[in-house]
Amino acid sequence: MLSTFKKRLAATATIVAALATASLLSSCTSSRMPVDATPGPAALPAVPPVQHIRGEVPPPAPREFRAAWVSTVANIDWPSRSNLTVAKQQAEAIAILDRARSLNLNAIVLQVRPSADAIYPSQLEPWSEFLTGKQGQPPLPMYDPLAFWVAQAHARGLELHAWFNPYRARHATAKSPLARDSFASTNPASVKQYGRYLWMDPGDAAASKHTTDVVLDVVRRYDIDGVHIDDYFYPYPIDAPGAGAGAETAALDAGSGAAKRELPFPDEPSWQQYLLGGGQLDRAAWRRQNVNQLIEGLYTGIHREKSWVRFGISPFGIGRPNLRPPGIVGFSQYDKLYADAELWLAKGWLDYLSPQLYWPVAQAPQAFGVLLDYWLAQNPYGRHVWPGLYTSRIDNTPKSFTPQEIVKQIEVTRTRPGANGQVHFSMVPLMQNRKGISEQLKAGVYQSPALIPATPWLGAEAPGAPLVAMRRDTASMNVRLTAGGGKPTAQYAVWARYGDEWRFSVVAGTQTEFNLMDDAIGRVNAVVISAVDRLGNESARITLRQPSVVATR
Repeated sequence: MLSTFKKRLAATATIVAALATASLLSSCTSSRMPVDATPGPAALPAVPPVQHIRGEVPPPAPREFRAAWVSTVANIDWPSRSNLTVAKQQAEAIAILDRARSLNLNAIVLQVRPSADAIYPSQLEPWSEFLTGKQGQPPLPMYDPLAFWVAQAHARGLELHAWFNPYRARHATAKSPLARDSFASTNPASVKQYGRYLWMDPGDAAASKHTTDVVLDVVRRYDIDGVHIDDYFYPYPIDAPGAGAGAETAALDAGSGAAKRELPFPDEPSWQQYLLGGGQLDRAAWRRQNVNQLIEGLYTGIHREKSWVRFGISPFGIGRPNLRPPGIVGFSQYDKLYADAELWLAKGWLDYLSPQLYWPVAQAPQAFGVLLDYWLAQNPYGRHVWPGLYTSRIDNTPKSFTPQEIVKQIEVTRTRPGANGQVHFSMVPLMQNRKGISEQLKAGVYQSPALIPATPWLGAEAPGAPLVAMRRDTASMNVRLTAGGGKPTAQYAVWARYGDEWRFSVVAGTQTEFNLMDDAIGRVNAVVISAVDRLGNESARITLRQPSVVATR
C-alpha cells in the first residue's frame, strides 16, 4: 500500500488500547478520535444483510471476500511499536484477529516482507527492524510471528494471506543499519539508491530471482491461504535525490501524478546489459517486461508448490491512459511504475486483483464505480476482482471520508456480479472505530458472516459431506461434527433455524463441537451444515431437524 498513507497513520495507531476494551465495538468511542463520531440511522446501508430468512430450506451460503491489510512497515498496524515484548506483540495480533472476526471479515492480508526483510525466521532475509527495532535481530524470547498469525487466524475461521513488497530494499523511515545478510549488503550492484529508499533493480536477474525465492520459501514452509503483492514495482517517481515519502500521495491526489522534475531510476547497467544481449524493446517496454516476468514466474511457481494458494495483486487503481473510460484522469502506473496490470488479467497470471480504488463514488475524474467497471472489463478469465477501499481516509483531514462513503462503496461492489468482495486499507480505522465505521459495518453490510468466493480454476472438487449430530440442552443446541472423506475441510457453513428464522455462521474446520444458543427470536430447532475446502468448494448439505439424530451420507 502507499507508504505515505501508512506513515501518516502511524502516530494514530492505538491497537494497544483496544486490548483493554470490555466490549469489542461499544468501547471504541469518539473520545479516541475527536471527530463527528455519532452514527445515526441514516448511516445504515441500503443493501439488506442476510436476515429474516424463512422457509423449510435456507438459501445458498452468502459469499463475499472481506479482508483488511495489516501493515508492518513503519509500524502502521502491527506491531504498534518496534520494541514491544513478545507477549505484547502476540496480544496485539490477537486483538486484530478478534476484531476482524467480530466484524465478520473472513481474511487478513498480513505484510510479511516490508523491505527485503522478514517478520518470520528466514535463511534468505534478515529480521525486520519494524518487528524488533534492529534489522537482523530476532524477537526475544524467540518465536515465529508468521506461524503464530497463521495458527491464530485459522483458529478463528479467517484466511491469512502473506503480503510481500516485491522490490523495496530499505524504507525511508528505517533507522537501524542494514544487516550483513541483507540483500542490499550481499548484492550491492543489484540494489539502487532512489531518494531515501533502496530499491532492488527489477531489471537485474539476481534481484528478481531473490524475490521469487523469498516468496516460494514462505509458500513451502507456511500454511498460508494466499500470496499478495502490492503496488510497488518500479518506484513512484520523485523529484529530488533526498526525497522520501510523498510521491505516492502525489499520485493519488494530482491530476496526472507527474512530478515537476522526475529523478530517473538508476538502472543504466541492467539496461545496457539488455541492449548488449540483443534486446529490441524500448526502455519503458523493457521495464514492463521485467515486471511481467516476475508476475508470471510467481503465479506459476506458487501453484507448482501448492495448488490451493491464491495469488493476488493490489495495483494502483487507475488503468492505462489509452484504455481508460471517458472522463477518467490520473497517474499512470503503466508509464511510471511499469505495471501492466491489464496484461496480467488478460493472461490469467493472478487469482484475484485488488485495485486500490481510493477515491469517492462521486469524484468524477476517478469515480469508484467507473474504475471498478473498467477492471471488470479487463478480466477475460473471470478472476476475482476485490477492490481496495481507502477506509483509513476516515480521519481528521479536509479530505476525510465519512463512514457512509465506505459503506456506499461496498454497496457498489455488490451491484457488480464480478466484484464479490473488498479489502480495507487498513485495520487501524477498524480497530479505532473511526467515526463509528466498525459499528456501522457490523450493523449493516457485515451483519452476517460470509464464505469466501470459490476459486474453481484452481480445483473444483468438493469435500465430503460431514457427519453431524445435535443434542438439545436447556438453552442451546449442541452440534458435533466429524469431517467427511476426501479433501480436508477448512470451514463449515452452518445455517441454524431460530423459531422460523434462519441465520448463517461459519465454523473453523478444526472445530468438532459447538453450541448454538437460544435467544429471544426462538429456540434452535434445525441445522443445515456443509463442509467447505480451502478453495471455497462446498459439500452436499446435511440437514438435522430432530435432536439426537446422526446424519449419514
